[in-house]
Amino acid sequence: MNNIVFICGSESATKSQWLTILKKEIVNETILLPEQISESQAKQVDIAIVANPEPKDLARFPNLVWIQSLWAGVEKLVSAVTDKPVKLVRLEDPQLAKTMAESVLAWTFYLQRNMVEYAKQQTNKQWRQLPSISCSELQVSVLGAGALGIAALTVLKKLDYQVSCWSRTAKQLDGIKNYLGTAGLHTMLSKTDILINLLPLTPETHHLLGKDLLSKLPRGAKLINFSRGAVIDSKALLNLLENGHIAHAVLDVFEHEPLTPTNAIWTNPNITVLPHISAPTNMHSAAKVIAKNITNYRENNVIPGAVNVKQGY
Repeated sequence: MNNIVFICGSESATKSQWLTILKKEIVNETILLPEQISESQAKQVDIAIVANPEPKDLARFPNLVWIQSLWAGVEKLVSAVTDKPVKLVRLEDPQLAKTMAESVLAWTFYLQRNMVEYAKQQTNKQWRQLPSISCSELQVSVLGAGALGIAALTVLKKLDYQVSCWSRTAKQLDGIKNYLGTAGLHTMLSKTDILINLLPLTPETHHLLGKDLLSKLPRGAKLINFSRGAVIDSKALLNLLENGHIAHAVLDVFEHEPLTPTNAIWTNPNITVLPHISAPTNMHSAAKVIAKNITNYRENNVIPGAVNVKQGY
């Protein structure tokens, strides 16, 4: 059997759990931790399964053909494979897309149904019914139309929201307006009640949502960020929240995680803080996807769709 290296930067309990599940699903391969592989054996390893690996750990395996990430986000791995023949494969798990769509819907409801305001009223012992807005009255816009974005758009459309998206390339999505380019982004933002960010983090999207773009949202718009913290300029966002241009932000991701106890974001009344939980990887479904990918590679010499390292996703 072939040796596959499993490199995991998580705590030992999580690493052990992953290893057990992967070994159960990938039965025709020997999955080993880096410390279980000798220097001579390392030269024979052609596949790595990784979660938050250190670059030096990958460097021990000079003949890797492809790297399978356990996460959908791979921006931290891109630099490790730039200018190298190895292919980087992100996790594309239907269960992950379903989980993200559920989170998008849950927190869209949270903003739509005045849950922020009702929580404040409870604290102040206020009994006041607020106006209810129907789904069909709300313009919900999604930045990014990859697998996760399309899953979110689909579930939102089923509930009759006015749904739009912005993407790098054109998408044909039934009943969903697709905007392209800078002009298209400006137009979409100007009509948006709730903006949901699902863009990957790349050099082009780093701080994309700064003062200029966020200011194009109508006054009172709300924001959900479920992709990466650095897509948003947090200082610009805090200023727009302070002056009321943006009414509320649900933030699941941050440039530096976890937030330090002294970070002012914790106590900002116009921010809901989540600890990076919008779309956790399901170990069991992910292991099945990875097992299928490896079998297809062994039998048909087909590597799953690899990341375009120049684009960053």
